[in-house]
Amino acid sequence: MKMKSLMGCLAAGFVALSSALAVEPGDTAPAFTLTSVKGESVSLADYAGKIVVLEWTNHDCPFVKKFYSGGDMQKLQETYTGKGVVWLTIQTGQEGKFPTAEKLAELTEKAGGKATAVLRDVGGAVGKSYDAKTTPHMFVIGKDGKVAYAGGIDDKKDTNPESIPGAKNFVVAALDALLAGKAVEVTKAEPYGCGVKY
Repeated sequence: MKMKSLMGCLAAGFVALSSALAVEPGDTAPAFTLTSVKGESVSLADYAGKIVVLEWTNHDCPFVKKFYSGGDMQKLQETYTGKGVVWLTIQTGQEGKFPTAEKLAELTEKAGGKATAVLRDVGGAVGKSYDAKTTPHMFVIGKDGKVAYAGGIDDKKDTNPESIPGAKNFVVAALDALLAGKAVEVTKAEPYGCGVKY
């Protein structure tokens, strides 16, 4: 019994520690360098002083398809990169178990993606550093290098594209506030979607 109690305490402590390691709004965004589907090295530090969006993706996920099937995510990417925002789309996975760079580039092109870069997080180190849980899981980083928003893209936790027009898009709200030099009102929301494939 004592051993079980000890194990329970250790497990509880691990959960608490894991939660403590999660990136919270106001934290400095963890640095990273990943390779894009074009074979280019991309570092978060390359975009110091800029607003950056991190979008975790998986083209097979119905929650991702919700935003790409009708062009909604692509429109967001195009709109905000046009305003100087850097948009980095990231897929996390183990080599051999998720799309190759060539395949991911093909899927992105077929979908009409407009992100600044599409990155492969092989092994999941970057996803884990952000505690990315779902696809999509969104992070907005301010010009100061701190996380301004973390969580789900909006407040409609479903796979129906028809719910998008009536949803409150937290990423849009955060970006519009930052671009206007205002405080972000909603800085955190529960992410929803398919689990990131670590």
